[in-house]
Amino acid sequence: MNAAPDKPPLSGVVIAKDEGDRIGRCVASLAALCREVLVLDSGSGDDTAANAIAAGARVEQQAWLGFAAQKNAAIARASQPWVLLLDADEWLDEDAASRLRALFASGRVERADVWRLQRRTHFLGTPLNHGGWGKERVERLFRADLRYLPAQVHEKLDLSGRRVAGVAARIEHDTARSFDEYAAKLQRYAQLWAGQRHAAGKRAGAYAAPLHAGAHWLRNYLLRGGFLDGEMARRYHALHARYVHDKYRRLRLLQQRD
Repeated sequence: MNAAPDKPPLSGVVIAKDEGDRIGRCVASLAALCREVLVLDSGSGDDTAANAIAAGARVEQQAWLGFAAQKNAAIARASQPWVLLLDADEWLDEDAASRLRALFASGRVERADVWRLQRRTHFLGTPLNHGGWGKERVERLFRADLRYLPAQVHEKLDLSGRRVAGVAARIEHDTARSFDEYAAKLQRYAQLWAGQRHAAGKRAGAYAAPLHAGAHWLRNYLLRGGFLDGEMARRYHALHARYVHDKYRRLRLLQQRD
């Protein structure tokens, strides 16, 4: 895909597997802004690749390496000096492209190495504007020499010595296809998290699971107003409280086997 000189020097980057039903929306939002869009696919069995290409992406293949390593592999293939990284279930809202164009056109982009965007999560058709999920700050626009720290889940950019700033551009995040699918996804994440923490020598006390889960529910559903988003939000926050409980329960089980 030829670079478009009228667009910012920006590579849109996405990792994907079996995301044929939503990769087009993600890629299209990036293609409107970026000089190139790269989708690094890890062996999808559906029409992910075809739909990504149709929406304007270049698709390359890489066997799954883990979340952090897969993203690093994708970033390494970007041709532009700046990277905008989205997950396949995310897309830029209608105002984000113009805000990011202005950031580059003004030269302000050079004042930082990493820019945090605002992310709003949707759960089964309900936008979550409260409870910490309406304006979550995520580090997604960054210089192409940055990499993610080694991690199996909840990967983070290595920000050592880097300048970080924020821009009022929003990412929308449609996190689940169904309740059961999302619950299973959180169970997988809990297992990965517990294994990762255990390998790092972390431990959980006898009451860690209920205490952390209760604190999570209190902070996000009650104090941050998650209840204001309605019944679907209640189910979402309940799932996440259960996820927090499961993380610490699994970590406790691993240490008991030592």
